[in-house]
Amino acid sequence: MTANGRHRADVAKLMVHRADRGRGLAGRLLAALESAAAARGLRTLVLDTETDSPAERMYAAAGWTRVGTVPDFATDPTGVPRGTTVFYKPLGGAGAASPR
Repeated sequence: MTANGRHRADVAKLMVHRADRGRGLAGRLLAALESAAAARGLRTLVLDTETDSPAERMYAAAGWTRVGTVPDFATDPTGVPRGTTVFYKPLGGAGAASPR
């Protein structure tokens, strides 16, 4: 945490086991994460996820704003380079960040 970034947090990983996907669990986890972050006074969340993945579509559907992509950012489990898409979400409330 930096002195000028105490109002924000990075979401490192939100993962659901393959056997449990497709049941809305990721959306519920994301909503709980956002609620907990807002309760701690955070105003902005930032994350990245694999480009063209189901997770990318889920974040967009949950109201996260796509910032852009970085090609060949990380390799998948088989070693193939994949792009990453960066998102942010203002959490609302007094002094919340607003899109520019």
